[in-house]
Amino acid sequence: MALAGTLLPIALAIIMFGLGLSLTISDFRRVVVYPKATVVALGCQILLLPAICFGLVIAFDLPAALAVGMMLLAASPGGTTANLYSHLFGGDVALNVTLTAINSVLAVVTLPLVTNLSLSYFDGGSGTLGLQFDKTLQVMAIVLVPVAAGMAVRAMAPRFAERMNTPVKIASAVILALVIAGALLQELDNLGGYIQSVGLITLAFSVISLTIGYWAPRLAGVRRDQAVASCMEIGIHNGALSIAVALSLLNSTQMAIPAATYGVLMFFTAAGAGFLLRSRTAEPILSEGSSV
Repeated sequence: MALAGTLLPIALAIIMFGLGLSLTISDFRRVVVYPKATVVALGCQILLLPAICFGLVIAFDLPAALAVGMMLLAASPGGTTANLYSHLFGGDVALNVTLTAINSVLAVVTLPLVTNLSLSYFDGGSGTLGLQFDKTLQVMAIVLVPVAAGMAVRAMAPRFAERMNTPVKIASAVILALVIAGALLQELDNLGGYIQSVGLITLAFSVISLTIGYWAPRLAGVRRDQAVASCMEIGIHNGALSIAVALSLLNSTQMAIPAATYGVLMFFTAAGAGFLLRSRTAEPILSEGSSV
């Protein structure tokens, strides 16, 4: 756990720095260009998914630590992997970048809020909150500061930022994999039971997230390519952030299990959703605000 507490925030900081290398101020301004698509996607991500996840947790009657881990996962913003999947399956990648940028900023508030409420509820109503003000500041430090630094580097040295994009991603992936493997080895005896407990619920949550991510925008009259982007953004959560908060700030390997399990399953469910959407009969692109 000491190793995770030291290296995981570093790995996450590298990941968020890499995200910053791909962002510009215009990515935040683009919300004006896609108002309906942005509002619908963020509403699903911030309000609807945590509510659905809470219902799933109650229905599956998870132990407290795993229940909080699921809620932590639901409160996490979309991951950068969503951009790749959106590109592969015909989504509006510019919208993905905008949603990731905005949601990563909002997560500084929403993630501690959902986590604290979940800890309070599933801890038998004792009112013990796990992310006090100092730890909330740590969330801000490992999310916003590296993103801002990456954006600054891109603004000052765009060519250098492009060259560093791939090495930064590789470095973060290697460190993250080592830390997660080490943390899971500490719970090796209980690992099978954990996965058995959360495998089905994480699969259900992934499928529901992808489904809502596509159909909520479509029913709101959003263009199909933007709905695909929303599908991937909402359906692919930032599991690394969930794991980092669970291991380094909450000091709980059990709370990291749902995100670790989800992190494996979501590659397959997101790919399946992408192929299903791509195989649908080609339809003309609708202008935003027109009927489905």
